[in-house]
Amino acid sequence: MGSGLNFGLVVSIGIVILIVVTVFKTARIVPQKSAFIIERLGKYSRTLDAGFHILFPFLDNVAYKHSLKEMAVDVPSQICITKDNIAVEVDGVLYMQVVDPVKASYGIEDFLYAATQLAQTTMRSEIGKIDLDKTFEERVAINSAIIQAVDKASDPWGVKITRYEIKNINPPPTVTDALEKQMRAERAKRAAIAESEGQRQAVINVAEGEKQEAIMRSEGEKMKRINEAEGRAKEIMLVAQATAKGIQMIAEAIETPGGDRAVNLRIAEQYIKEFGNLARTNNTMIIPQNMNDITGLIATATSVIAKTGEGNQRSSE
Repeated sequence: MGSGLNFGLVVSIGIVILIVVTVFKTARIVPQKSAFIIERLGKYSRTLDAGFHILFPFLDNVAYKHSLKEMAVDVPSQICITKDNIAVEVDGVLYMQVVDPVKASYGIEDFLYAATQLAQTTMRSEIGKIDLDKTFEERVAINSAIIQAVDKASDPWGVKITRYEIKNINPPPTVTDALEKQMRAERAKRAAIAESEGQRQAVINVAEGEKQEAIMRSEGEKMKRINEAEGRAKEIMLVAQATAKGIQMIAEAIETPGGDRAVNLRIAEQYIKEFGNLARTNNTMIIPQNMNDITGLIATATSVIAKTGEGNQRSSE
């Protein structure tokens, strides 16, 4: 009786253990952004998405587990030869994402290794097309070429290549020294050009200032001469007007009673005055040969004045 109870207890415990193991083997919880590939008796059965799933015990098996997140895969550094036969060391980072878990499981043995190898070979090919000086400038073009090549090849693998970025381009030390010398020479050249441009601009500014100064000086001289000419012209005009007015007044004075005698007296005074000045200038006493010349000169001047008065009277009539 006791042995029967013990046997039944052992069987019950065995059944419980079997149930626990079976549940453990058949129950699967798939995390978010993950996919499990299920094989039944060694053949693809289905793909499990995120959530809780129950498998057929001893028939179904989880063959592959894939993360559907974007992955960053380090591409090891390698030696590439440029178009101008310079060896440079280049490495990078490849970004990819599994879009088809079935193809990623059965399309290739190891898609991560295959993608990195393809990225390296494409990198060597692209670097070989350009010179060393352009490798630093053409990073975007190189990245784009690698993405296109690897993405096209990885389509049967169920993998999408999203990005590729070159991390480092390391030329040999001798080339680095040469590039540094070239950059220093280029900076010195730019500094010399900038200095010469500054000197040139300074000379131009000085010349422009002298030009403007000469123009302004000539304009001032021109205005000065114009003003002087206008002043002299105005002076001549005023003198002429004053002379004409004086002559007119003399003519009017001659027409008045006793005017002719006043004119004779004035002429005699002027003659005697100028004769005396001439004698003082030459420091010699000059006596007219004929003293009657004074009387004749006065008579002639009186006659001219008289005729002028008669002409003015006729014209007024």
